[in-house]
Amino acid sequence: MSKGRSVFRCTDCGAEQPKWAGRCDACGMWNTLVEEAVGRSAGRAASKGSSPSARPPVRLSALGAVEVARWKTGLDEFDFVLGGGIVPGSVTLVGGEPGIGKSTLLMQVAARLETAGIPTLYVSGEESPDQLRLRADRLTEDAGNIHVLGETRLEAIMHHAAALGARVVLLDSIQTTYTEELEGAPGNVGQVRECAARLMRFAKEAGPAVLLVGHVTKGGGIAGPKTLEHIVDTVLYFEGESTLDHRILRAVKNRFGSVDEIGVFRMTGAGLEPVTNPAAAFLAGRSTGVSGSAVTALMEGTRPMLVEIQALASKAGFGTPQRVATGLDHRRLAVLLAVLERRGGLPFGNLDVFVNVTGGVRLAEPSTDLAVLAALVSSVHDRPVPGDALFVGEVGLGGEVRPVAGVERRLAEASRQGFRRVFLSARSRIAAGGGGLDVVGLENIGELARRLAA
Repeated sequence: MSKGRSVFRCTDCGAEQPKWAGRCDACGMWNTLVEEAVGRSAGRAASKGSSPSARPPVRLSALGAVEVARWKTGLDEFDFVLGGGIVPGSVTLVGGEPGIGKSTLLMQVAARLETAGIPTLYVSGEESPDQLRLRADRLTEDAGNIHVLGETRLEAIMHHAAALGARVVLLDSIQTTYTEELEGAPGNVGQVRECAARLMRFAKEAGPAVLLVGHVTKGGGIAGPKTLEHIVDTVLYFEGESTLDHRILRAVKNRFGSVDEIGVFRMTGAGLEPVTNPAAAFLAGRSTGVSGSAVTALMEGTRPMLVEIQALASKAGFGTPQRVATGLDHRRLAVLLAVLERRGGLPFGNLDVFVNVTGGVRLAEPSTDLAVLAALVSSVHDRPVPGDALFVGEVGLGGEVRPVAGVERRLAEASRQGFRRVFLSARSRIAAGGGGLDVVGLENIGELARRLAA
């Protein structure tokens, strides 16, 4: 490969093409091809005649069971999302919107690891050591013992990490890092992929755990090639509205634990505080006795979460009625409105509809359908639902209420938070007693509409 040659690579699937096109031939995505300069040397390519691996293949049955050791940070929610702590030799990618608190979170992690006697190196390509000191001074943790490095060249970062004997390396961010083995500016597809791959080899061979910060695109995904998320062991997303105090750390990939686990933090002037009771935190500002409000129970990984869903249906002032959803897919809202109008007998043709999920939570599972419809029915009739009632169930196009998985854990959490009644599918299989709640079985949404309107 000669110097100066370029190829075009898809940021979504990683496919390579010799020239630019509006659409990737491999995955069919539009406007994802970006130019990538080919490096001076093929750093990943094996030279001809290279010796074979010194490790012969072995049978799985010949390998003994090995318990994964973990380093606990003391931030309970962070450790919970990772599956119990940081695994030595692992690579974790943390993504999130600018200003959401990624750097603050990793600074607190580094401070707690140093306090626990685990050598840590915090590398920043975006802030100088003086700026990092200002950030550290605001934290409640004692961050004075953290070793910090303002560097973007990958070779220098790995040299200093090895010389220091760091067991955990935190890199902020992968998009500012570059390697001399490749041409091109930091942040392009080739640099990001190559730097991540070399950090992965460094972690597996030398043993330190590596935590990377990743910028996100306008679409919410981590910037760079999609292969970046495939290379690393764990992918965490730090979510939340900048106007709200709560932040949610979500695991979307984890080779050493469960996926879809979430941890909840509260942003304060002195850093991030773990929220030990997320259900109570999300329901703290709830007002009972107001129409258009219903509570449901989500399953985030293995953790049940109670959230409030608010709905407002008002007469349309002009033109086509509005359909606005925050925290809920607007297409799912359109389906539920059509089902409620056809099967429940409530007309929405001349009503504006607004649905909001409080606390910045996003509804992804269908078990929340019943609560959305309960809030809508309550708003249309202007009658509040019982303040101690929970709504859990999926709603089909025929108006039937379907059972959901994990219902007993949801009810146990609701009972712990003071709820006394639950509306769910009549076909749900639950233990006798319903977790201490009065169970109201529903066959279809017509029954729901009649009960709430009575």
